[in-house]
Amino acid sequence: MKDIYRDQLFNHGILVCEKKVTPDVAFAARFLLSGTYGVRITSGKRLVTEEMVPYVAGRLGEAVPEPFYQGFPESVRKLEPDQLLFDQALHYFRTYGLGDFSGQGHSLLEEDVERQAFHEKCEPKDFIVLTEKEAVIRLSEYVEALTVGTRPLSDDQYSFVCSYIRDYEYTVRSCASKNLAIRLLHDFREVQYADFLSMSDVMKLVDEINYREYGNDDVRKLNLKNQDRKFLTMVINHLFRSDRCDIRNCCQQKALWCGLLHHLHYKPFDEVSARFVENMRGKGNFSVLAEFEHAFAEKDIRAAVQALQSGKGTGAILRNLNYIVSRCETAQDIDFVCSQISSSNGIVLLQLLMNYSTRNGQTGGRQFRFTRHNMLCVHRETPEEQNRRRSFLSDEAAEKLCSVIRENLQKVYGGRLGKVFIDAAMENIALPLQENTSSGGYGVLPKGSRLHIEADRKLRAFTYWEKVDDIDLSLIGIREDGSQMEFSWRTMSGLQSAAITFSGDETSGYHGGSEYFDIDVPKVRRLYPDLEYLVFCDNVFSQGVFRDCVCRAGYMLRDSKDSGEIYEPKTVKTSFTIDCDSSFAYLFAIDLEKNDFIWLNVARESLARIAGTTDLDFLTAYFDVTSVMNLKQFFTMLASEVVDDINEAEVIVSDDNIAPAPGQKMIRSCDFEQIIRLMN
Repeated sequence: MKDIYRDQLFNHGILVCEKKVTPDVAFAARFLLSGTYGVRITSGKRLVTEEMVPYVAGRLGEAVPEPFYQGFPESVRKLEPDQLLFDQALHYFRTYGLGDFSGQGHSLLEEDVERQAFHEKCEPKDFIVLTEKEAVIRLSEYVEALTVGTRPLSDDQYSFVCSYIRDYEYTVRSCASKNLAIRLLHDFREVQYADFLSMSDVMKLVDEINYREYGNDDVRKLNLKNQDRKFLTMVINHLFRSDRCDIRNCCQQKALWCGLLHHLHYKPFDEVSARFVENMRGKGNFSVLAEFEHAFAEKDIRAAVQALQSGKGTGAILRNLNYIVSRCETAQDIDFVCSQISSSNGIVLLQLLMNYSTRNGQTGGRQFRFTRHNMLCVHRETPEEQNRRRSFLSDEAAEKLCSVIRENLQKVYGGRLGKVFIDAAMENIALPLQENTSSGGYGVLPKGSRLHIEADRKLRAFTYWEKVDDIDLSLIGIREDGSQMEFSWRTMSGLQSAAITFSGDETSGYHGGSEYFDIDVPKVRRLYPDLEYLVFCDNVFSQGVFRDCVCRAGYMLRDSKDSGEIYEPKTVKTSFTIDCDSSFAYLFAIDLEKNDFIWLNVARESLARIAGTTDLDFLTAYFDVTSVMNLKQFFTMLASEVVDDINEAEVIVSDDNIAPAPGQKMIRSCDFEQIIRLMN
């Protein structure tokens, strides 16, 4: 079985047995997995093979390069600021100045530390073992669930789906996400994927080709090769023949269409295509949005909403809800709009609920978060845009919309499942609503999910890399007013403490490098009482992006007085690969008041090489998502009855080591595919 499939299963707590195994070998392998990596086999114990040991070692970290300070963290805390600066300057001179990456550089002033044997407490990592045949069935379930979802897939998920289609000749029967259909159409060049699209989606396909093939993110500037022109012409003609030409929606992008048709030297082949070309090149605009805006200009809110409803459906009303409600001048108009937003699209309703519940900056300059090419883009409203803006939404209107949306959600999801047992811990796990910017790996959770850090534990964040000179792990403190404090290679020479300790900036080129931070939350609160959150970032300091190198990041929970090596796989809570087309990624955060770890896992569209130069206040929207909607609330809506006795349940929602009885279905926080399927 290919690594891409084994890795996907590993992220779900599954190992694969690909050969016959004897009982003595299975016992020895289980002993090694448990003793060295903290992996506990809860099912399929007789299927454990010796090959699983090096595989698990690779997934959780094996031969991770030592950081710059070998004795981290005890001996680092003993060094004076001038000693730290001297070490750093000398190290940089050897590596960047002389270009010497032949070996790992270490501190000249650090004392040797004799490490004690590892004896820290750590929770076991529960895994099951499946046969290869069982594993392939499980993989097919994942693929089907991902393709029926309406949300864009992450690069990790998409690569998995593509590989499965090729290797197992899988036929995609349903593709609810247009983003996914466009990517499949682009990569496979098989016109049947256009059956999941409409003519108005062609511009998204052009944008995908323009970016992926030519590195150009401006769809208005095309210089396509002949093979891409032929392919686009074939797709357009297929959509005409399939009667999928939504001409009114295409009119919204008449200028782009006119340019594309000219670039393709497109020639109509029948009456329908000829009429389409004539309309795109003509002066009139009879798009739904034009009718919608005309009604707004006449201050006829009802006519505007009805135009959108009849032309594009309820989903369009939901996507433009803020724009519509902010222009309602009477309570009656708001009531009318609310009466029109009943929808069966639970995903859109959930997104709107998050938007109105965590909104900020309505009276000042707003920040807009959106994704493009699976990376987060952030736009801050300029003073000119703020002066022109008319979309001011009152708190009262937002609260009313939230109330209406929650009522609709209950109608959409209410009673879909039977009796459900829900672990109380699920109230800290967010819904996977926007995971396309995420990196994949073991222990990954949806954005905004929270895990409590015990008072006697410290968090050790790590990153390590190969095939690049230097990647920086940085820490940014956020105050209540949004101002920031930077903890990084640029500042830590004067900020090392028992609260925040930095390992030093290891740079050893193609031989790999690593960096670590140790965070003792109670001590951070005492030392920096004005900080509310800590945010971890990774950035490629050397020229290039994450996709061009090998980079992994994650965190461990260690005892306050840690024992053993700097990198102990037993204590690893998550380890994931960063491989986006960007040089900047947000990893996770810490809520200092609540002593909570918060998942971020966001790839940002950026070529920034240094942390601390960008605003982070937009990230606060992720900090409160579980208070708006979480897995416990979601499955409470889905359940026909929530039961306290696990034996009565038809569905069990928990991360605990529970063996479901025959007929019971188990759903864990890492089962993104099952949750996404239920959200659709």
